[in-house]
Amino acid sequence: MAFLSTFLTQADMIQLAVVLPLIGGLIVLWMGERNANLREATSLLTAVAEFIVVAGLTPDVLAGARPSVDLFEMLPGLSLTLTLEPLGQLFALVASGLWIVNTIYSIGYMRGNHEHGQTRFYVCFTIAISSAIGIAYAGNLLTLFVFYEVLTLSTYPLVTHAGTVAARQGGRVYLGILMSTSIGLFFMGMLWTYNITGTLDFTLGGILAGKIYGPELAVLLFLYMYGIGKAAMMPIHRWLPAAMVAPTPVSALLHAVAVVKAGVFSVVKVIVYIFGLDLLVESRADDWLIFAACFTIIAASIVALRQDNLKRRLAYSTISQLSYVIMGAAILAPISVMGAAMHIAAHAFGKITLFFAAGSIYTAAHKTEVSQLDGIGKRMPWTMTAFAIGALSMIGLPPTAGFISKWYILSGAVETQNALAILVIIVSTLLNAAYFLPIVYAAFFKEQKPRNESDPYSKYDNHGEAPVGVVLALSFTALGTLTLFFWPDVPLGLARALVGG
Repeated sequence: MAFLSTFLTQADMIQLAVVLPLIGGLIVLWMGERNANLREATSLLTAVAEFIVVAGLTPDVLAGARPSVDLFEMLPGLSLTLTLEPLGQLFALVASGLWIVNTIYSIGYMRGNHEHGQTRFYVCFTIAISSAIGIAYAGNLLTLFVFYEVLTLSTYPLVTHAGTVAARQGGRVYLGILMSTSIGLFFMGMLWTYNITGTLDFTLGGILAGKIYGPELAVLLFLYMYGIGKAAMMPIHRWLPAAMVAPTPVSALLHAVAVVKAGVFSVVKVIVYIFGLDLLVESRADDWLIFAACFTIIAASIVALRQDNLKRRLAYSTISQLSYVIMGAAILAPISVMGAAMHIAAHAFGKITLFFAAGSIYTAAHKTEVSQLDGIGKRMPWTMTAFAIGALSMIGLPPTAGFISKWYILSGAVETQNALAILVIIVSTLLNAAYFLPIVYAAFFKEQKPRNESDPYSKYDNHGEAPVGVVLALSFTALGTLTLFFWPDVPLGLARALVGG
């Protein structure tokens, strides 16, 4: 990776990271359906090249480099700007790295299920990744907002990919909630911020100190926290379960690679770089945010416990897990903010593994309900072992990455003597175990239910594992979940740099 710095400056590499997926998307579009093998090879090679470019910037960030480049002036005094900083680099590494695995998985899944519109699928995926990297490297709120909206629009065709009535209805909910919150709340908060500060730049320590006081500060925080609808904090979470009509690779994109990660990333970035931890500690303007995040964690976990559809259970689990990031940031202790940043990576690997497993089960066995999974671990041992590892990470048990991130968040709650956060972490951990562990137990320790000849899918009862690409992808992400526990140096280093540690 070091050879890139020989030919490209840091500013060049930042811009290339945003543009490269689009170049790959154009080539994929040109190839179309007539060159399926080359189309998919191009998608995979683009993903690998993207990760190489992004990873090549990591040593610079850890060494303290913060290069910035103005793309163009969008409004007088306001430019679209890309800036390298620790939190953005962590998000970019997660998105670009998991894009490789998701592409391998997508090839096996889309072919195994004979999905239509595969060229459109891969092209929209490249636009979504490009916008996610743009969000990661956004140097100010305007740049973040522009790429945030592009991400919403580029993922809408993926959500509605099936073209059914249910898919179109889910897409309307998805687009309606995300666009209305971003324009009605996020955009208004951005205008208010610019009006009182004269800048939208992300600045360590924040830009609002001495500019806004009292209840107005809490209101401005509300505009951002609920304007960033991709963070899925209740009650604006409905878009996420509605989007489960999409193919499983899209669900993985929504839950692990880009969309919800863009939401919680933006929340942490606004708290750290726009408000600043010191201002919020002094004003206590975020007290309401702790309660909202804690309510979402518990309520979503209870709803997940009642879901028989596997993807819907995973969706509500995601809603709950995202608010761990919000809660960690809102606790305002440096160690809890580190935990929030670390949880972005930990959740990404654990949750993408769970969705990959759900798609693997559907592809091989055409089963979608939790109640149908008795004994499936004996026929799909690789898939269900990976599922078990992802589940342990969501619960927060060692040796998985979820343990480390939740430990840091809990440490911050103890440090600030936040009894509510401590209680919520304990209760939600028990709830997580209650809706994940029975699936693992049923898969490995229960006998498969007798064949029902009236069930049109009973012909799949003698299935084995899903196609090799699917199994390879979920095995890799499960291994990544374990690897982050034993070797967390890079994400923890970036998280530590975020808080100036």
